[in-house]
Amino acid sequence: MVNLTRIYTRTGDKGTTRLANNCEVSKSDPRIEAYGTVDETNSLIGIIVALGELSPEVSTVLMRIQNDLFDCGADLSTPMDIDGPALRVESEWVDQLESWCDSFGADLPPLRSFLLPGGTPAAAYLNLARTVVRRGERAAWEAAKTHEVNPIAIQYLNRLSDLLFILGRYINLQANKDEVLWVPAQSRGAG
Repeated sequence: MVNLTRIYTRTGDKGTTRLANNCEVSKSDPRIEAYGTVDETNSLIGIIVALGELSPEVSTVLMRIQNDLFDCGADLSTPMDIDGPALRVESEWVDQLESWCDSFGADLPPLRSFLLPGGTPAAAYLNLARTVVRRGERAAWEAAKTHEVNPIAIQYLNRLSDLLFILGRYINLQANKDEVLWVPAQSRGAG
């Protein structure tokens, strides 16, 4: 268990931080960007849950995802060549995301256009979280160019963005909110 007795450490005052194996790296290291963006996604999901607009089923899924994201951040902050056990995202987690995608997406109407974020506040925030997790995925791929990164963690982020999109649609459907369709410029008369 973690025991945090002091929050500030002063280790970052010179632009460095430590990975999970205590290795000091620059704060601009792509691994730091990757797990920092995963942390940002987790914070957004916390806002979504705190809004109180969700069914218990969706809240339970999102709270599970928050824990998974903390684990995913730990995975991304732990070099693959570490001696001993390390917390790693596993393929079953991706399978679970796909199962939720199928379950929550089963009754959604077919898409005939791209969607704009909107509807309920929770659905709009889910779309924001989706874009942040996509940024985290891109940062993880960037990290993988120079460091060995768990490819399942990156796959998890990719599938999570899909689920967040589906959950946004699902929440709007439950709230009887129309989806906000993208109308291309030529169809809007803009020019």
